[in-house]
Amino acid sequence: MTEAPVPILMYHSVATAPNDATRALSVAPEAFSEQMALIDGLGLTPVSTGDLAAGWRSGRPLPPRPVLITFDDGYEGVHRHALPVLAKHGFAATLFVSTGWIRGAYDAGDALDTMLDWDQIREIAAADVEIGGHSHTHPQLDQLGDERLRHELAHCRDIVTDELGSAPVSFAYPYGYSSRRVREAVRETGYAQALAVGNALARRRQGPYALQRVTVRRSTGIEEFERLVEGRSIARHFARDRALTKGYAMVRRARQVRRKAIRSRV
Repeated sequence: MTEAPVPILMYHSVATAPNDATRALSVAPEAFSEQMALIDGLGLTPVSTGDLAAGWRSGRPLPPRPVLITFDDGYEGVHRHALPVLAKHGFAATLFVSTGWIRGAYDAGDALDTMLDWDQIREIAAADVEIGGHSHTHPQLDQLGDERLRHELAHCRDIVTDELGSAPVSFAYPYGYSSRRVREAVRETGYAQALAVGNALARRRQGPYALQRVTVRRSTGIEEFERLVEGRSIARHFARDRALTKGYAMVRRARQVRRKAIRSRV
């Protein structure tokens, strides 16, 4: 069984001219193409989120040097720019969709940029890309009450099932935020595994509902990208991100305590 850590790459938008809201977490099409060529040249094997988790869960062997390519939210550039590159290399990937941001009948109108529509998502799914859930309206799930939390999870899963004909088995937490309560709700909703952020390599011991990813940004140069996929210097590279994440986690926990105290007095 593959026990070695696995790099899970987290992408968002792939765009030539992203707007201000998505620019920092976007990747230029040329950069994405160069990054995929590097993965191919290094002999890494892209697998889906479901395949990685199933392999670690069952002990089924994984291919040599696995890597995951994941996209969050559902931006239109995944179809326009990323899909042809993935197809060229024969790469598997996973797209996590926020169903209330996807163009079509369920669009809640709060998307940050131009999003995919369901016909495009069906084309992506037909090209060896796993479609996972990413909530309905992309909230900070750990800040929601139980009723809305379960609605965000279940409504997303139901829409993807209705549109694609099969239920999503993988989930990615919006903003990477979760808690024991959120992870339990994700499991009870029917997702078999879920991805956080963490900016660290994924390891089997993290458990299927807290697998870590590393962020790929517009500022990620090709040398930095090579270090990420080879698992080198990740802690140093993301030191500032981790410090900010820990600080904000304390703020979120304080907010949760205040809300519980207010509810108990009502």
